[in-house]
Amino acid sequence: MDPKTTADPPKGAARAAERRGYEVPVERGPGGAGTSLAEPRRTGWRARLHTTLELIRANPTGRVALKIFIGVLGAIIVTVGIALIPLPGPGWLLVIAGLGVWAVEFHWARRLLNFTRRNVQAWTRWVTGRSLPVRFLLGAVGLVFVSVVVWLSLKYSLGIDLVARALHYLATH
Repeated sequence: MDPKTTADPPKGAARAAERRGYEVPVERGPGGAGTSLAEPRRTGWRARLHTTLELIRANPTGRVALKIFIGVLGAIIVTVGIALIPLPGPGWLLVIAGLGVWAVEFHWARRLLNFTRRNVQAWTRWVTGRSLPVRFLLGAVGLVFVSVVVWLSLKYSLGIDLVARALHYLATH
C-alpha cells in the first residue's frame, strides 16, 4: 500500500481512539517514511501486565481462555458486590472493581466503567460545591438510608429485628 494514497483518520476520531487505548497509525513528517503507532506509555507493573495480556491474546486459544477467565472472575466479583450492597461494607466498591476486571477484555464494560467514573466525579464535585450544612444533611440522609437498608436486611433475611430488641432492652433495664 502506497503511503501517499492512505487517508489520514480525522483528528477527532484519532484522539478519541487513543483515549480509549487503541493504537492509531500516525504519519510522520514529510521527511519520515512509514507510520508510527501511538501507544500509551506504561511503566512498572502496568507495562508487565499489558505485555502479558498481549502475549496471551496473540494465541487464538489464549484469547478465548482469557475472555472466559476475565468473564468468570468479573462475574464472581460483581455477584459478591451485589450481595454486599444492602449490608455495611464495600458492596458498590466491589461492583465497580468487577466492572474494572471486565473492562480488561470487554468494551461495553469499559464504557460503563467510564460512565460510572464520570457520574461519581460529577456527584463529588456537586457535593463539595455545597455549603457545609447541606453536606451534613446529605450525609445524614445517606446514613439513615444505609441504616434502614441494614435493618430491613437483617430483619427479613436473618430474622433479627434490631429495633424490637432495642425497645425490649430499654423497657427492661
